[in-house]
Amino acid sequence: MKNTSKDKKASSAGEPRARRDDLVVKEMPDEVLIYDLQSDKAHCLNRTAALVWNYCDGRTTVATMAGHLKQELDIPVDERVVWLALDQLSKKNLLDEKIVPPASMAGINRRHMMRAMGLAAVVAVPMVISIVAPVPAQAGSLGGTGDPCCTGAQCASGLCNGAGTGCNPPGTCL
Repeated sequence: MKNTSKDKKASSAGEPRARRDDLVVKEMPDEVLIYDLQSDKAHCLNRTAALVWNYCDGRTTVATMAGHLKQELDIPVDERVVWLALDQLSKKNLLDEKIVPPASMAGINRRHMMRAMGLAAVVAVPMVISIVAPVPAQAGSLGGTGDPCCTGAQCASGLCNGAGTGCNPPGTCL
């Protein structure tokens, strides 16, 4: 059964499970790259977010994850870091269930976390950066010189000639 965001229910459980279906995962030394085949989005998880995502096995509690992070990163880390990572992962549909952080985490973001943690935050604050990958039909529509591809929106954005001045001649890519 495929996971879809419509099928997801919200959970405040402290034992989240990472979504593994319909994902292409590439682990790098200090980050994890994840391509979501359902949404055609690519996500880059920094080391902290990647560690938390990997800890999400449905059995590991948030408190235990914080302990693991403290050992892995060798810096003081508390549950707020884990909840921030879980919130980001949940919003990007990278967990089996949507996570609802506890009320004490309401309004906490990376900026607040960096202020609270000081220098340690440079390493520990989780980040999930996402982009929408073009589907093959879109990627091919920006063809080469003289290919008809421009529409009003593409011309106005400069996608066809890269100069931001529209199509020249109208209706063709340069």
